[in-house]
Amino acid sequence: MRVVVATTDPVRLSFLLALLRDAGCNPVVFDAAISAVEGGIGIFPRRLAVPDDEADQALRVLRESGEAESA
Repeated sequence: MRVVVATTDPVRLSFLLALLRDAGCNPVVFDAAISAVEGGIGIFPRRLAVPDDEADQALRVLRESGEAESA
């Protein structure tokens, strides 16, 4: 798995999940349960990952939509 985005914004995370799924990718959210530890205040980023063989496609989709993070 390759992490393509990390964000603390749950709305953006939902949007990116839908965007990648629509593009045929199979994204997975890591650290989704961390809110139980942090008390739901949103200080820990959730990581959005895709299988290694889908990483290039996912990054291309994120770039084309203006959602790619610099790294």
